[in-house]
Amino acid sequence: MAVLCPACGREYDVTLFQFGRTISCTCGARVGLEKRIPFTPIGREPRFICDAMLGRLARWLRTLGYDTEYDDAIDDAVLVARGREEHRRVLTRDRALAKAWRVDGILVLEADDPMEQLEEVLRWLGLAFPDRLFTRCTVCNTALEPLDPAEARDRVPEKVHTRHNSFAECPVCDRVYWEGSHAQRMRRRLADGLAEGGVTSGPREPDGGP
Repeated sequence: MAVLCPACGREYDVTLFQFGRTISCTCGARVGLEKRIPFTPIGREPRFICDAMLGRLARWLRTLGYDTEYDDAIDDAVLVARGREEHRRVLTRDRALAKAWRVDGILVLEADDPMEQLEEVLRWLGLAFPDRLFTRCTVCNTALEPLDPAEARDRVPEKVHTRHNSFAECPVCDRVYWEGSHAQRMRRRLADGLAEGGVTSGPREPDGGP
């Protein structure tokens, strides 16, 4: 099966256009399948995959508890394919990527600052600032599990164990989390930044999207 260039009629093999990809014809026209691929979310919580330029945003989204994949070496084709296969919205700074794939669920972010990028994402989906943070590992994206304070004793500084009685651990990378002064600063920065951007505190809204 061939796909024709709408301008010059040149033929291209249909396998070039998997996952909604388009290409630029030698005549300069954009060639691809006419039908866009719709985005199909699963569950009530949004899932994301960030391109190689958005590592800091990925950590912020994980801090808010959102399932967010990130690979600093991922290329565009794999990024879009994983987004579709894993029902993840694709976040990118690359306008060319959104033009090259006729796929819904791709958000091109305008801001350079990760906090402003986070505001864009939350506004895009109509999400509110969550009451609870630090439910997901910010490094590997795994859901955290409760850790008994007695088991945390030998894994955290003594003064931390003395001051805190609530801990969580990542079952994959073994990192231990607690809401210390650093976590409190992160919470204030998130709350202040999102409030300035018009995103209010409150329960998460049901998953939506474009």
